[in-house]
Amino acid sequence: MIITKRQPVSVGKIIKEEYLAPLQITQDQLARAMGVSRKTVNEICNGKRTVTVDTALLLGKVLENTPDFWLNLQRRSDLWAALNTPERKARIDRARPVRHVFL
Repeated sequence: MIITKRQPVSVGKIIKEEYLAPLQITQDQLARAMGVSRKTVNEICNGKRTVTVDTALLLGKVLENTPDFWLNLQRRSDLWAALNTPERKARIDRARPVRHVFL
């Protein structure tokens, strides 16, 4: 697991900067290609919605890459957030290996 101190680039930023801008398409056009609402794409682009397996499959198909690409981007962001949110990090730090607790 590769964890960095820097926050990973968000899925939304990748969509906006690497796909929408170069392809000269709007969020609405992407949404129509995916068969989802414009609100869905807008929320992903603005970091208010995460990429699910279904969304990754759709993005992979319409942007001609793989669902794994989108899921890996989301996973990196999720891991970073968990390890860099004080409450979440404290909870993770309290966990102990089973062998130390029960054996």
